[in-house]
Parts: sequence; structure tokens; C-alpha cells
Amino acid sequence: MLQIIQNANNFIWGLPLLFVLMGTHIYFTLKLRAPQRKIFYAIKLSLGLADNEDTNLSPFSALATTLAATLGTGNIIGVSTAVALGGPGAIFWCWITGILGMATAYSECYLSVLFRSRQADGTFVGGPMYVLRNGLHNKTLGTFYAICTLAAAFGIGSTTQSNSVTQAAYASFKISPHISGIILAILTGCVILGGIKAIGNLCERVVPAISFFYLFGCFLLLILYRRQLPAACIWILKNAFSISSIAGGFVGSTLQLSLRYGIARGLFTNEAGIGTSAIAAAASGTNDPRIQAYVSMTAVFWDTVVMCLVTGLVIVSNMLYDPASIQNVPSTGLTSAAFAHLPYIGDAFLTISLAAFAVTTLIGWSYFGEKATEYLLGKKGIPYYKLLYILMIYIGAVIPLNLVWECSDLINGLMVVPNIIALYFLRRHIKA
Repeated sequence: MLQIIQNANNFIWGLPLLFVLMGTHIYFTLKLRAPQRKIFYAIKLSLGLADNEDTNLSPFSALATTLAATLGTGNIIGVSTAVALGGPGAIFWCWITGILGMATAYSECYLSVLFRSRQADGTFVGGPMYVLRNGLHNKTLGTFYAICTLAAAFGIGSTTQSNSVTQAAYASFKISPHISGIILAILTGCVILGGIKAIGNLCERVVPAISFFYLFGCFLLLILYRRQLPAACIWILKNAFSISSIAGGFVGSTLQLSLRYGIARGLFTNEAGIGTSAIAAAASGTNDPRIQAYVSMTAVFWDTVVMCLVTGLVIVSNMLYDPASIQNVPSTGLTSAAFAHLPYIGDAFLTISLAAFAVTTLIGWSYFGEKATEYLLGKKGIPYYKLLYILMIYIGAVIPLNLVWECSDLINGLMVVPNIIALYFLRRHIKA
């Protein structure tokens, strides 16, 4: 099964799809006159919008929920696999995906607010499935996207996160994956059963705290690796455009592999081009699509432009600082090898960070899957979905990690297609 899915990913994530994604990012960057240049205005805007509704999220809560879903193992384990399989150059393409992807994220969230629906209780629901149905008038594609979102919630949102954190807990503290899986399932279940307001309130308090906690550890390591940092930057840039394989145990790190894993992991972390962040954006109480689009755009900045870049610099600097530390380590172990040099608390620090990110991602993605379930089955299907989601957290803790990551890449690729179609045909509705 793993080989079949890998072959499917090699086909789906070939150069055509990579060019489509990058082309979309570039197109909306040009069309909207580079909304990225207003990133600091967008950050200021996000911090100044408080929660003033009982039913819908504030713009900042919607942003925090998006970050909860996107900040996670993709920033830690995902970057490690990108470097291991695509070479250091994958960091560059991951970063470029984040820079240009902000324009696509703006566009997705703009359309989601524009074509969302209001329920009887006053809450808003939206996302690419509603854009496809209400804006493009294509129920078939809307249903397909909702099905993919539901599958992604069980893959990207549930099993990937629980698997990564339980493996890290076992490596650092020898805690059984079964025990870790049960604890994660209970913690997540206590929050998601409280509904979207409980999710939003938790995310806007916890996500900034754990993000600064993790970045603090990364900056301590960069101080340790300060002599290797300039060479690491040069290596990343050179390898990003290399047309020949490199030595050192990497899987033939050519330009295509750097593109494939850099863009795929960048997309996995920020989801620009997938459209899932627009689901949280649609739940905002703001009536101006531009405001929420700017606020939601900052999620890509924090997630990929900052977090993934810093993680990548830590990994590549460590490869120069202590080459022996990365010998015979799995593709997921490069980040752990780097944090092992953090005196006394390296392994524990990374494990705690990973666990905290995983819990918030589990919570954020549970909402995306809930909205997909509601679109497909109505509110009556939500209790069954939540029960299954909690169960999948435990299952994900004890299944092979490679299969989980390959399934995540496959689902990501499938979700891109209908979302890009909606963006293209409704592009004239999007205003800067």
C-alpha cells in the first residue's frame, strides 16, 4: 500500500502540479498588487480585532484557529523530511511557497467570506466547498472537496499529529504510543466537544504562547550554530537550483526533488492553495471580505515564512556543525538531532513543543472536518464525526509514520484541484 501511494504522489506531485501551484501564487501576487507588502498592516489589523460576538469568531480567533491547524508537525517533522528527501534546497522552495502563497491565502479567504452561508442560529459557515456551490454553482466539486477535507481531517489533522507526538514521546521518555494516544484523544475530545467558540478561545490563548516557546529554543540553537549559519544559507541557495544529486545519504536531491518536497511541505504547513484556512475565515463575524482576507493571510507568514525557515536553518546549520549527528537517522530525525545540542533539555524541549503543537493542530483540524461533515450530512452527522475523530487520534498513534505522511501528501494534492478551479473562475470577484 505504501508503494502504491508513493507512486500516486510521484504522479500527482509532478512538475505540472508544482507549476500550477506556483503559477497561482504568482498570478494572485501580481493581480492583487502584492498584498504581501502589507503584511505588517495585516498583523496590526489582526491584533486589533477583538471578539465581540456570541455566535461567530472574531477575526483574530479565526486566525488563531487557522494557525492551530497549520502550526504543527509540518513545521518540525515536515521540514526534517523535506531536507532529508529533497536536500537543503527544499528549505528555499518551502520559504518561497510561503512568500508567494500569502496572495493565494488572501484570495481563498476573500472568496470564502464572500460566498459563505448564514445558518438559523446566526453562525456563518463557509470554505471552498461553499465557494464551489454558491459561487461557481458546482455542487459536484463542492461535495468532492468536502469529502477530501473530511479525509484530510483524519489524515493530516488527526493521525499525522498523534503519530508524530507519540513517536517523540517514546524516543524522549519511553512512553508507550498506546498511552500517549489515549491521553491525546482525551485532551482533544474535552475541547472539541465544546464547539467552535471553545476552540477559538483556546487557540487564541495557547497558539501564540507555544509558538514563542518553540522559536526561543530555535534561536538559542542558532546562537550556538552562529559560525555555521552563513555557510548554511549559502548551501540552501546553491542546492535549491542544483541539477545533480548530492552525497550524504539523501535520496537524489535534484532540482525536481527540492521543488517537490519544498513546495509539498510548504503547502502542508500553510495550506495556501488547499483552501482549508478559508473554512475558519468564513466563521469570522466581520462583514468585509478584505479585512478577514488580510488577517488570514498572516497565518501563512507566521507558519512558513517564519517558523519553517527558522526550523530549516537550525537543521542545515546542525548538519555543518555536527555531521556525525545525522548519520543513520531517519528522515524525521534531523530536527531531533539538532535539538540534541541544546544543553540538558534538548530532547525534552522538542518533545514538549511537538506535543503542544500537535494538540492545537488536532483541535484546529477537528473544526475543518466538522464543517465538511456538516456540509455533507448536516448537523446530525457531527456527533458521529467527533467520536470517530477522537478514535482516529489513538489509531494514528500506533500506525507507521511513512504511510501517514504519504497519505497526507496524496490528500493535499487532490484538494488543490477543485480549489484552484474555484480561484480561477471566480478571480474577478477578488479585490485588493
